[in-house]
Amino acid sequence: MSAARDRRWPANARVAAERLRGQAGDVTYLQGEARLLGAEAADLLDAPGGARDRQLLRGAALRVYEFHQGFAFVEAEADGYTGYLDTAALAPAVQPAPNASVACRETLVWEAPNARSMARSRLSFGAGVHVLEEAKGWARCDIGHIPANHLNIGRRPQTDPVEVAERLLGMPYLWGANGAGGIDCSGLVQLACHACGIACPGDSDMQAAELGQALPESARLQRGDLLFWKGHVAWVSGPDQILHANGYSMNVAYEGLSAAMARMDDAVIARRRL
Repeated sequence: MSAARDRRWPANARVAAERLRGQAGDVTYLQGEARLLGAEAADLLDAPGGARDRQLLRGAALRVYEFHQGFAFVEAEADGYTGYLDTAALAPAVQPAPNASVACRETLVWEAPNARSMARSRLSFGAGVHVLEEAKGWARCDIGHIPANHLNIGRRPQTDPVEVAERLLGMPYLWGANGAGGIDCSGLVQLACHACGIACPGDSDMQAAELGQALPESARLQRGDLLFWKGHVAWVSGPDQILHANGYSMNVAYEGLSAAMARMDDAVIARRRL
């Protein structure tokens, strides 16, 4: 995350969201244009050509406030996170809204409903597609064919965020990522929460302040609780066990809570229950 800017402030030196009128200075205030992410995934940058703050997956709903020198200044509808995308990552202005999302760790998109056909692309858990029809175990989508059992058609909310996070076990750790090629601790929490219909911000400091209810230190932890350290978050997955994307094992992994507490320099700063 960039410490130099408000990550949920849809304004820059030239434009701002209309709802901020009078708060962002002498800029052009706009309603913005609704668009979708068309690329398999894209980094949401802190500045044009800058560093990754977070990552967006195909089908993400966006509000575009500016096109400037090959970059789009956008706000993610799901969590209000703002930043810059390469304009090539955006879907065409007229695009069917996703009605299904990838429900397994990742899937391929085939040219034909046949496992021997050519695979066009790879999508990660949570990526959105528009299903046109289902037949013989395949879903014909706006971008090709996907096994129907790899999709959550209708995007029905899941019920157990820890079970959702467990689908990503072994995925490499990648700071700022949300599942395309890697994921970080807060990305794992956000992805699981969103799959269960739970509003969730993108970074661990926001999650520690906003998710669920605070737990006293004396509270007995249960599956689905969240533990926060400075710059890190983990799911409680069982008795004396956490599940997290972490830079120690460099992947999504289970770890004994007592062992994790012993090796970490920082103390737990927040406990939250959804």
